[in-house]
Amino acid sequence: MNSIARPALLIGCAAGFSGDRTDAAGPVVQTLIARLRDGPDGQRAFLIFETLAERTLALAQLRRRSDPEAGYEPLLDAMLRPVLARCLAHGIRIVSNFGAANPRAAARHIARMARELGAAPPHIAVVEGDDLSAPAQLALLREQLGVEMDGIRLVSANAYIGAEPIAAALDAGAQIVVCGRVADPSLAVGPAMSHFGWRSDDWERLGRATMAGHLLECGAQVCGGYFADPGYKDVPGLEAVGFPIAEIDADGCCTVGKADATGGLVTEATVKEQLLYEVHDPAAYLTPDVVADISDAEVHGLGTNRVAVSGVRGHARPTHYKVNICHEGGWLAEGEISYAGPRAEARARLAADVLKKRLADLVLRVDLIGAVSVLGDDAGRTLAATPDAGLRDIRLRVAATHDDRAQAERLAREVMALYTCGPAGGGGVRTALTPRLNTISCLLPREAVPVSFAMIDEEMPA
Repeated sequence: MNSIARPALLIGCAAGFSGDRTDAAGPVVQTLIARLRDGPDGQRAFLIFETLAERTLALAQLRRRSDPEAGYEPLLDAMLRPVLARCLAHGIRIVSNFGAANPRAAARHIARMARELGAAPPHIAVVEGDDLSAPAQLALLREQLGVEMDGIRLVSANAYIGAEPIAAALDAGAQIVVCGRVADPSLAVGPAMSHFGWRSDDWERLGRATMAGHLLECGAQVCGGYFADPGYKDVPGLEAVGFPIAEIDADGCCTVGKADATGGLVTEATVKEQLLYEVHDPAAYLTPDVVADISDAEVHGLGTNRVAVSGVRGHARPTHYKVNICHEGGWLAEGEISYAGPRAEARARLAADVLKKRLADLVLRVDLIGAVSVLGDDAGRTLAATPDAGLRDIRLRVAATHDDRAQAERLAREVMALYTCGPAGGGGVRTALTPRLNTISCLLPREAVPVSFAMIDEEMPA
């Protein structure tokens, strides 16, 4: 089936990760409404929220263990409530992975929200199939991973699925599609497939739409947020940085801009940075929908805050899905203490040496924040090779991991004891003990990961 001749599709993004700003959606929705009003007949608009990272799902599964109605994006209400009624009233459909570990509970919450706002009950679909924690699928993972799976305490196992079930749900009339772990760009590819009627093997168009989704997926990054570097890459109005809106045409080519009346900027430079973000091989950006190829991509400015991307190609999608398995990994202990004034750095180094000797059976990560930390290493080689520069304002951070909670807790006690056991002048101690998650990744054949969607209006509260 050829692409359907329809006006460009508008897709705005209002979140780039779990914990993003909750006021981002308002300006995006207002801009989408204005463009729909002034645009051609048949134009459609979508609002997407990308709220998952590599380990977000594991944390969501832990919340679901404590509460069967939890496990979805904790900021769902704060992100969506301010714009939900306006989206429904203006025909702006919503697609997001904020379902996390519990898409059906998220859908029920959205339905309650719509009822409380006085909106008509929306048609909500959930995308399923990414959760691989069923016994039969875990057995397949064990076959793939062998001894790596022995003895682990599983928290979550999820495949990065693609856009097809999103498109199918939209074709079935869903106004809101709630997903768990789908690949980030698929949140935009699914609406484009539905709007233009693309086949699931239309590699060129899917490749282009995938890179449009890639530009959108991190929210304000492409609008100057992660780009800003004062004096070198100045960005105006960063405190009110806008979130992106893409126009995707029937061939998958896109123009990227941002919400009206917001700060930030969209330029050839911001788009190029985001285009290359997290791309290992520019000729083979692997997603579950397509292998996108940006080796011949071109970026052209079209005026203020409008940039066009062309030249993207696509190749046949991978035969396997990527799978992330998260499991319990013991405990992370952290302790911090500050030293200031004359010889502060020397006192911080002495404190670190005291801790190493008293906790000789633990492997410690030591950072001198203000001297050597981000550029340090876990083995302490960088710290040992960096001479004392006589700095007068140092925050010492020490961390260790251990399977036994009691052993990890020793670090917190020893850092606290530095108050009076010396060296001189330490203060502002903070300690933390948190459960640690480890990750194993592998590939599973697509046929081993059945994906689907379900319209769940019948589950909605009366």
